[in-house]
Amino acid sequence: MKLVSWNVNGLRACAGKGFLDYFTETDADIFCVQETKLQEGQIDLGLEGYHHYWNYAMRKGYSGTAIFSKKEPLSVKYGIGAPEYDSEGRAITLEFESFYLVNVYTPNSQRDLARLGYRLLWEDKLREYLVELDRVKPVILCGDLNVAHKEIDLKNPKSNQKNSGFTEEERGKMTELLQNGFVDSFRHLYPDKAEVYSWWSYMSKVRERNIGWRIDYFIVSSKLVESIKDSQIHSHVIGSDHCPVLLDIDLET
Repeated sequence: MKLVSWNVNGLRACAGKGFLDYFTETDADIFCVQETKLQEGQIDLGLEGYHHYWNYAMRKGYSGTAIFSKKEPLSVKYGIGAPEYDSEGRAITLEFESFYLVNVYTPNSQRDLARLGYRLLWEDKLREYLVELDRVKPVILCGDLNVAHKEIDLKNPKSNQKNSGFTEEERGKMTELLQNGFVDSFRHLYPDKAEVYSWWSYMSKVRERNIGWRIDYFIVSSKLVESIKDSQIHSHVIGSDHCPVLLDIDLET
């Protein structure tokens, strides 16, 4: 089974920069997007053969998630049961026969860390939610998690020690999640692979020089580790400041 996750940073904009070409080419069983930045009725992608699930933020042009799945899930849940976050359209959960898929867009702590407290509370609530799901059946978590977990996951770790996405607090929350029965699929397969990133600033020449961060993930329940076939980062794909990430896993929906 092939799953793709992509922070499109505005789906309407990305649709004009090759989104549909990539979508068709990858032919994923499940395709997740974050930061759709739209409301119901503002786009019609077609995507025949897929069931569509959208979670819109109440605030227009902000946040938002969506999932396109070839197979209809057993159930769908929007949000993580936390009203202070669920109004921002940050999560969708699909339940299938053998696993849960959770697509999330984690809040950014902001440049001055003004939203760090809000972000850290989200981490706790999300972890609790995932652990509860994992007690029922295995979980696949994907999305823009807005954190580079280890120094290997960004180009300039030393100069970013206290910056949003690489603070001790944010990295610690990722460690805590992994210690609660979850595995970073990419690092599991490629523990020492460096200079592989999924996000680059829009500043001039940053992407060309590969000054990036790996902040987009497929995290899976530890009980699914033996089923992972590959975890890829498609850094060659343009269309957003993020690139798509892919999980190939031996599971049936």
